[in-house]
Amino acid sequence: MMIVIPFLLLLGCGQSEQSSEGTTSEKKVRWKMASTFPGSLAQIGTLGVRLQDEVNKVSGGNINIKYFEPSALVPPLEIFDAVSTGGIDAGWSTPGYWAGKVPALQLFSSVPFGPPASEYMSWIYFGGGKDFYEELYARHNIKGILCGIIPPEASGWFREEIKGPEDLKGLKMRFFGLGAKVMEKVGVSTQLLAGGDIYPALELGTIDSTEFSMPAIDLELGFYQIAKHYYFPGWHQQSTFMELMINLEKWNSLSETQQAQIEAVCGDNIRHAISEGEAIQGPALKTLQEKGVTLHTWSPEMLSIFEKGWNEVVTELVESDEDFAKVWASLNEFRTNYKVWKELGYIK
Repeated sequence: MMIVIPFLLLLGCGQSEQSSEGTTSEKKVRWKMASTFPGSLAQIGTLGVRLQDEVNKVSGGNINIKYFEPSALVPPLEIFDAVSTGGIDAGWSTPGYWAGKVPALQLFSSVPFGPPASEYMSWIYFGGGKDFYEELYARHNIKGILCGIIPPEASGWFREEIKGPEDLKGLKMRFFGLGAKVMEKVGVSTQLLAGGDIYPALELGTIDSTEFSMPAIDLELGFYQIAKHYYFPGWHQQSTFMELMINLEKWNSLSETQQAQIEAVCGDNIRHAISEGEAIQGPALKTLQEKGVTLHTWSPEMLSIFEKGWNEVVTELVESDEDFAKVWASLNEFRTNYKVWKELGYIK
């Protein structure tokens, strides 16, 4: 025994040293991540900051993905190209911003009259959506990872009450994604502005109205100071994915463990986003009402007009873009099959 015990102790020390060497042998990652959104903005910004912090913890400091505010590295709407070329290591955004480059990516951001978070995620992870998403980005030398999802948005801030479709005609409005194309069908002139540019444009009259996000975020941006009529539901964004974009060569240079650590944190970010996103809307709505905001819901007639416009838009996009057609067919088929369970399993 006097011989065996020291031997075992030495063996244990050797294993400990070997394990330590295995942990530290991975190349340390020090990346810069440009963001489309300010880090202080609820969810769409704070989830990116949370990603930075949690990846650092989970990796034991081995992976540092530093969050940079909009325009600190590149302008918000140029992040796609910068990540693709390797000009920056990573980006924090939502896929809908890249419609002009890859129209099909819009279907991974939000879909008018589309699925709530649970159904959307089911299609992504168990209906083939993730494969399409990763393939579309890989063509542009980008690794895309869905890394958050937020609850329904409001559908617009207006200076005057909207009593019918005629009140929309001729309005200049900031609008995002596929919903913008629908608004154009009903006579609205739309433009895409980054979050920080919206309030000044609204204040100066460059735009007449705007949509941006959910109540908790819209409250922070102060739109209520200019427009007092706030409309629901957000038919154009019933749920919206956030994403981490990484230069594909940089991603491929990581070890399997490092890749798994980043993906695990993004999965946890989605859990955090769903629970937080639902919790913070009630207090925000109460505050907005106290500030004189009138909450409106669209009439069934107006929602029908928007849905008719969406059906026209999606038909045009399917006919004009092969990738969009493939992704839309996949999502549509999944939703058709899911509908049976949705109607049977959930209280209406």
